[in-house]
Amino acid sequence: MNLYFITSLFLVFLALISLIFGNYLIFNNLSIFLEYKFYGVNSADLVMVLLFDWKSTIFMSTVMFISSMVILYSSSYMSGDLNKIRFLLLVVLFVLSMILMIISPNLISILLGWDGLGLISYCLVIFYQNVKSYNAGMLTILSNRVGDAAILLSIAWMLNYGGWNFYFYLDYMDKDKLMIFIGSLVILAGMTKSAQIPFSAWLPAAMAAPTPVSALVHSSTLVTAGVYLLIRFSPLLVNTNLFKILMLTGALTMFISGLGANFEYDLKKIIALSTLSQLGLMMCILGAGFSNLAFFHLLAHAFFKSMLFLCAGILIHSFGDMQDIRFMGNSVKFMPLTCSIFNIANLALCGLPFLTGFYSKDLILEVNLLTNLNILSFFLCYLSTGLTVCYSVRIFYWSFISEFNFLTLINLHDEDWLMIMGMIFLFILSILGGAMLIWLMMPVMMTIYLPLPLKLLVLAVIMAGGILGVMVNYFYMLMSFRVQLKFLSFLGGIWFMPYLATYGVNSSTLKLGLGFKKILDLGWTEELLAMNVTNNLNKLMNFFQVTHMNNLKIYLLIFVSWIFLVFMILI
Repeated sequence: MNLYFITSLFLVFLALISLIFGNYLIFNNLSIFLEYKFYGVNSADLVMVLLFDWKSTIFMSTVMFISSMVILYSSSYMSGDLNKIRFLLLVVLFVLSMILMIISPNLISILLGWDGLGLISYCLVIFYQNVKSYNAGMLTILSNRVGDAAILLSIAWMLNYGGWNFYFYLDYMDKDKLMIFIGSLVILAGMTKSAQIPFSAWLPAAMAAPTPVSALVHSSTLVTAGVYLLIRFSPLLVNTNLFKILMLTGALTMFISGLGANFEYDLKKIIALSTLSQLGLMMCILGAGFSNLAFFHLLAHAFFKSMLFLCAGILIHSFGDMQDIRFMGNSVKFMPLTCSIFNIANLALCGLPFLTGFYSKDLILEVNLLTNLNILSFFLCYLSTGLTVCYSVRIFYWSFISEFNFLTLINLHDEDWLMIMGMIFLFILSILGGAMLIWLMMPVMMTIYLPLPLKLLVLAVIMAGGILGVMVNYFYMLMSFRVQLKFLSFLGGIWFMPYLATYGVNSSTLKLGLGFKKILDLGWTEELLAMNVTNNLNKLMNFFQVTHMNNLKIYLLIFVSWIFLVFMILI
């Protein structure tokens, strides 16, 4: 526990230093490059470059602060686990990989951080060692390997420019066809890491990890790495067809995940699908060309999403590791503090005015009204915002208002001060973080002039989503179990995407492997190698055994044969 506490304090200290440094850079309009050269081959130098500008330092500060709160929370959450130190080391390595990726304007050092995130996330997903965790971990790492391969290819193509520091080439190479090809590979990498369609299946599956890891992964580390990389590459790709495709993909991801969360009963998977929905919103506004707005929502979303997962961890602990929201009714009477914090985080997620989520979501949706956005993306963005409120109301109803459905002899209570302390700081940022960020990132007020009906459209969508959430709960309970199961398997399963991403990809490969096994391992290979060698060895063993067991007779036979041979030679 002392080690957890010391690590948490150290990360808070680093987060404060990074925040002060970021403020200094943003107010003086500075960017700092630190470069160290390892060696050069012809015109290509292998250098380690670190970029410190306001984006990297503010994001680094957010990552370190959230990870410090998660580690403080974990000191109590993981106290009964046998592998506490392993867990802490993995989380620290995870944060270091993310920081390396944040401050790198060089594709090779980005790959180190990127691969570190993928590998350590696999170790964390399989932390609880069972079949479900292994399957989820394998799906996670194989999905992310697609993005790793895309970055490796882009590294190979970047060699044509004489170096891998993409940041130096973005402004004057944006019309070069080769750079557009590199940009398309980077978009593919960003889509896999941020779980956009069709790579969405791994994100809900990764919920097999411990809850503190989910809080870290879904707020500021693994899934945000893809968005952050595309924000860095946005000067290259803005106003291209690639970003238009990304915008539509983001809107579709947002819609499908929002719809799926309304038909899911696993608490952690609902919050995971809400993360997917918010990532879709970031990708949508990034594709429209507003990278600073996407970055603003990235930071704002990190505060309340990490808090949602920490509250969910306390609920799951109290209910004896039960994650089904249908068992969690009326818990507000037993756990008032946790439920209050959970609901504030939910309201921030919905975009309730003057909470953290409002400042970024409202601005994004109003900017959408001003841009040349096609009607499909516009409709999906606003409908998905309504669906966010819809599933938030659903969680609120099933977890806190409905009848108590669990065992009567159960000890429900708010957890100890370590867990609560980790949540309180994030709770404050979920209320004040949006205002602080908008003052910091936009010192000149961004005024958007719209007609009154369009100004009120966002609030109308939020209200309509809340009403729809109440109606969905009511009508869903009236359905038969068979109809509910159909809805759950199709919409709750993100439109059969997990089946397509696992069985659809794996089944043909596994069948081919089985065929080879039958033909080779159990067929000719076995006959010619294994069985043949075994039979010959058996014959030799039998021969030597006979020799050994009949040693006197053999000795006399050899003696007579020797006498006979000597006699023949002498004659």
